[in-house]
Amino acid sequence: MAENENPIRFGIMGCAEIARKVSRAIHISPNAAVVAVASRSADKAKQFAVQNKLSPNVKLYGSYEELLDDPFVDAVYMPLPTSLHVKWAVMAAQKGKHLLLEKPTAIDVKVFDEMLDSCEANGVQFMDASMWYHHPRTAKMKEFMSDPELFGRVRAIHSSSSYTGGTQFLENNIRVKPELDSLGALGDAGWYCIGAIMWAMNQKLPTTVTAIPTTVLNSSGVILTCSASLHWTEEQTVATFYCSFIAHETMGLSVCGSKGTLFVEDFVIPFEESCAGFRFSSGAEFVDMHVGWNSKPREIEVANEFPQEAMMIEEFSRLVKGVKDRGLRPDSKWARTSRVTQLVMDAVKSSIDGGYKAVYL
Repeated sequence: MAENENPIRFGIMGCAEIARKVSRAIHISPNAAVVAVASRSADKAKQFAVQNKLSPNVKLYGSYEELLDDPFVDAVYMPLPTSLHVKWAVMAAQKGKHLLLEKPTAIDVKVFDEMLDSCEANGVQFMDASMWYHHPRTAKMKEFMSDPELFGRVRAIHSSSSYTGGTQFLENNIRVKPELDSLGALGDAGWYCIGAIMWAMNQKLPTTVTAIPTTVLNSSGVILTCSASLHWTEEQTVATFYCSFIAHETMGLSVCGSKGTLFVEDFVIPFEESCAGFRFSSGAEFVDMHVGWNSKPREIEVANEFPQEAMMIEEFSRLVKGVKDRGLRPDSKWARTSRVTQLVMDAVKSSIDGGYKAVYL
């Protein structure tokens, strides 16, 4: 759309399937535009441009280095395999490119910190491409949970993200290849689960993280299914999550407070693109003789002008524009959010590898 006369100019580094969705989001966003696409071959970049009906003015590169050397690219969206993130993210930051990085951000927090250090040293904005944070529904849910009279204090949380990959996926997808995305379902689907839990806890790290001994691995040792329990001692709060490549589609989040409860069944990808809903109840009690309830959960629907991925692009571009045109410092909120998720993900992996013992944070 790029109604703004000076949109943030995006280069897309890698032609993964998810890049199609983000390319469309950049087109829809009023303050962004795709100006370049890079792949490991010029032919693949051309195929991507044709498939996604990109402008003939978009530059097509047969290497990532060429895109990063383009002085007319302000920011890059990077949907590369996780094992490649650190090399190209660090290089992008060194070239002064603001970074929208596909999740999971890194294999572990040590590697992630290398990327963040490079972004900070070079004054570029960082954000991971978790789209659901940017839907107005997310802010509306937080509004309910922040009301001490309606919701109270968080007591328990459960999140799930799962889908059935199918034979082709389980044999050939990069997310089950140890040399490309060694975290498997934990890094892919589990990133959402952990992110939602930490969002509900205002990004406060848990006291302990303990994986539950139900992990399923493929023949290469990559996680296909796992679950874990998180505990906050001071708050007396517990959270659990389940993520899988071999279970029916779920994207659920429930948060139980001392006075209310929130339910959402599609927090990662809304059932509909133009609106999204959630349910909450407050002050619910059993009626006399426990034959029913005094109230049903209330249904809330939140409309959105753009798809959540376009709202992510719009927010990222707004932050980049502040750095680029007004000399503002990059907003560190998004780096902190990603880092907290990464730390908990690392702890789950450590617990699995350590025989399901508790990991203290």
